[in-house]
Amino acid sequence: MTTQPINATLEQTSSAVRSAQRGGGNSLARALLTPAFWRENPELALAAITLIALLVGWIGGSLTDTLPGWAITVAALIAFVAGGITGTREALADALKWELNIDFLMVTAALGAAFIGEWEEGALLLFLFTLSGALEGFALDRTRKAIEGLIELRPETAWLRRGDELIETAVDDLQPGDVVVVKPGERLPVDGVVVRGTSTCDQSPITGESVPVYKEPGSDVFSATINGSGALDVQVTKLASESTLSKIIQLVQEAQEDAAPTQRLIDRYSQPYTLTVIGATLLAMLIPWLFGSEPFSETLYRAMTLLVVASPCALIISTPASILSAIAAAARGGVLFKGGAYLEKTAQIDVLAFDKTGTLTYGKPELTDIRPLNDYSVEDVVRIAAGAESLSEHPIARAILNRALKMGLEIEEPQEFRSIAGHGIQAIYQRGNQQEIIYIGNDRLFMSESMDLSPAIRMVGSSLQKQGKTAMLVVRRSTVEDTLGDDRDWEVVGYLAVADTLRENAAASIAALRKVGVRKMAMLTGDNHSVAEAIARQVGLADEDVYAELLPEQKVEIVRRLALEGRVAMVGDGVNDAPALATASVGIAMGAAGTDVALETADIVLMSDDLSRIPFAIGLSRKAERIVRQNLVFSLGVMLTLILLTIVAPLIVPGFRLPLPLGVVGHEGSTLIVVMNGLRMLAVRK
Repeated sequence: MTTQPINATLEQTSSAVRSAQRGGGNSLARALLTPAFWRENPELALAAITLIALLVGWIGGSLTDTLPGWAITVAALIAFVAGGITGTREALADALKWELNIDFLMVTAALGAAFIGEWEEGALLLFLFTLSGALEGFALDRTRKAIEGLIELRPETAWLRRGDELIETAVDDLQPGDVVVVKPGERLPVDGVVVRGTSTCDQSPITGESVPVYKEPGSDVFSATINGSGALDVQVTKLASESTLSKIIQLVQEAQEDAAPTQRLIDRYSQPYTLTVIGATLLAMLIPWLFGSEPFSETLYRAMTLLVVASPCALIISTPASILSAIAAAARGGVLFKGGAYLEKTAQIDVLAFDKTGTLTYGKPELTDIRPLNDYSVEDVVRIAAGAESLSEHPIARAILNRALKMGLEIEEPQEFRSIAGHGIQAIYQRGNQQEIIYIGNDRLFMSESMDLSPAIRMVGSSLQKQGKTAMLVVRRSTVEDTLGDDRDWEVVGYLAVADTLRENAAASIAALRKVGVRKMAMLTGDNHSVAEAIARQVGLADEDVYAELLPEQKVEIVRRLALEGRVAMVGDGVNDAPALATASVGIAMGAAGTDVALETADIVLMSDDLSRIPFAIGLSRKAERIVRQNLVFSLGVMLTLILLTIVAPLIVPGFRLPLPLGVVGHEGSTLIVVMNGLRMLAVRK
């Protein structure tokens, strides 16, 4: 049983996808009548020829006695050549490398059956063996098509904008900097950034997101995603060969070729096992013949049956059938495993460590609270603060300005602006012979300005800080220039608070992780303790599982400490958390669509910022592990049962002989069953 279909090239798979798409509307019966089907499935064609020749020779010779001897011989030769050509080729290829494989066992058993005059049983063995291999490859193609079929989603051409003209251009000829026009309903041909137009894009082929994502100038877009109702001008940022789609296909292909530890263990012992089977077959053939009175034909028949039933076809295919299906199902859901090894490791995860910023939170501060004081309104506080911050590039300033824009407020830029490091900002407005100075900052700023804040005002700020937010007081001060600033008019406007807001599904994802069996979770952050503990309370983590004010090297140390309690997975953004990701048993990168560094550093890549994909990935890996175990137990059980029926049963029941066809059906049937059981993973949805 060859395992070569598992390592089929991307080009071969693409051809299969194209073929499937062309015939998608046809029934199987109609497809079987097309020459193209048989050209693209040569093993099925050989199996069909073997079956026809077998039936002609068997019916014409044994049943009706209408065929002459030479015709039966020709039918037998055709059956053996068609059924054995693939296995013989594989056996010879391995024999030249001084290796013996399962194909060698099957071909030898068929020739042995022919040698003792049971050519029909030998031909039946070759037919079922060839058919099983063809169906196995056909079934495993579905796992590759689930992902590699994405290559068909990218358009072959794009509309390139040249001034006022649109020129249809091959996608492979586009260069970074070119601008392409994507019409409503079309698939995006490239990775790029929107420079004109607004629309929504269905990004499910890349990120697995089920809801279309709004796009506007400055938004990143990916090839193979589907444009909504608006036209977009997109500036190309990557060559077609370097697009996120191409990287996904390459990553999945490499993951399929990277065997899981269980598979590597089976492969390591397959050669010694094959030699053991050959040795046992020789003993089963020689001992009764030399030391017993049994006819040689009977002894040889039993030996050939042993050769068939002891072949570990089902055992060898049991793991890749499940692992490849799981990798395909995960990738369809926006989760990329970099290999079967990481799928198996993920199934064993006990402890999960989260980075806070950009993982549990959005990583962008947002204005969360507006507390006007004295006679000021909410609009007054935001308008004054936004004007003062309008010349700042700080993320907090952008959060305040964004709120002002959403509220439709008019913003007045100051004449002078100064950032006071670690304290806040100062903005100066010139109004005739008066200066109006706006201060926005923390308590330290107003202490340095010798401003005496009342306990009631300080209590408001303290309350916001206890919630894990950054509280800032907005104050106005007017001065008269000719008094050199002696007359001061301090006026408290109100408090603003900003926070790195929690992702909507963070708490639900933490709860889901507990349901799939992760027994301990921790949060690692460089932020201060009050902010970290506030976020931890919102997501349902205990204070003792919060590690704050950490440098990157300290995160590594925490991961090592957590590893003493079990296998650790680290979730981060794949860039600044790289050391911790590399230290953990499994590194998981969040929101990596289009991020080359994240695709390269992590063991598992979440293509979007959806935390719920983590419990999905862990649950899927654990289901895959269960199916692998089921397959191993079933395949070993069938193989041992057939071996006992072949060798031990005749010792207990004299005259008993396990029919070779029954052994073949049990052997090949178990192989197909474990393949189909593994393919159940393709049905897993997020």
